[in-house]
Amino acid sequence: MDVGREIPEEQGGGVPTTEPEQVPADVVAQPPVAAEAPVATGPEPLAGPRESLLAGLQAGMVGVLLMLAWLGISAVWQQRSFWTAENLMASAFYGPTSIHSGFASRTLPGLALYVVLYSLLGALLGVVLRNRATRMRTILAAIFFAMAWYYATFHWMYERVMPLVALLHAERPTAIGHLIYGLWLGRYPEYLKRATAIEPANQTTEPRP
Repeated sequence: MDVGREIPEEQGGGVPTTEPEQVPADVVAQPPVAAEAPVATGPEPLAGPRESLLAGLQAGMVGVLLMLAWLGISAVWQQRSFWTAENLMASAFYGPTSIHSGFASRTLPGLALYVVLYSLLGALLGVVLRNRATRMRTILAAIFFAMAWYYATFHWMYERVMPLVALLHAERPTAIGHLIYGLWLGRYPEYLKRATAIEPANQTTEPRP
């Protein structure tokens, strides 16, 4: 690369001189940019009661459906009807006449009672805990809540309100079913994250008046 460019001699004579090379503008040294300081993030804000209720409701609904599926499979394994648990729960409306094998019109109220009751239990747990605890503590709290509900109802309250349910339910499969329910109910923070992520997006897309 040529260092310079010769300038022709003037007519009067003299030593040829060189013109200094011009530095491109984009090569000019820029002042150093200060590194951005890391933004300090505080604790996660407490979720609202409405979002927590809906998240617990969804988790409880899915959890009770999984529990009923387990109870049906275990009943078939014991050579009983798949709908035994629902038929027993229907005794709250129809008494002993709801106890029969197979699916019937009286099975639907028992199924609906299971779904509504355990979905509301999930909503209650969601409103109480919200996002206060870690994931593992939330799962443990949900399992404890589900098992405490099982022993408080099937071994105490149902003996007075629905004695056929307390007397004829399969204890071990029902206890395992509530464990499954509690495990899934402990996943309600995932539903809560989806709800809290969708709400700000809806707020940004709303047209301004």
